[in-house]
Amino acid sequence: MPTMEIAKPQTGELPKVKGPQMNDRDHINDILMLEKYMTTGFNTGLNEVQNPELRKTISSILNTQHESQWQLFNLMFEKGWYKMKAADKQEITQAKQQFSGYSSQFPTFS
Repeated sequence: MPTMEIAKPQTGELPKVKGPQMNDRDHINDILMLEKYMTTGFNTGLNEVQNPELRKTISSILNTQHESQWQLFNLMFEKGWYKMKAADKQEITQAKQQFSGYSSQFPTFS
């Protein structure tokens, strides 16, 4: 069965053979990767901060970063610059089986 992609038709002109210059897609993708990197750092900070006010501030920043990340992703998707592979039923079943067994490994606290 062929792999199905979730994508929109690409809009705008991109060079067929890419040179060293960055185009719009490159710039947006670069910012998207930075947003993903930053959310990872803020997630770690949020998990490890003790001060309630600082935690609230980091949480607010993290929410803003996630919104920015979503907007960039959506822009790239709408322009056809971000494609995803649709999972078939067999892949979904395999993932479900793989991860459903993990819950038995979690510690229980009483």
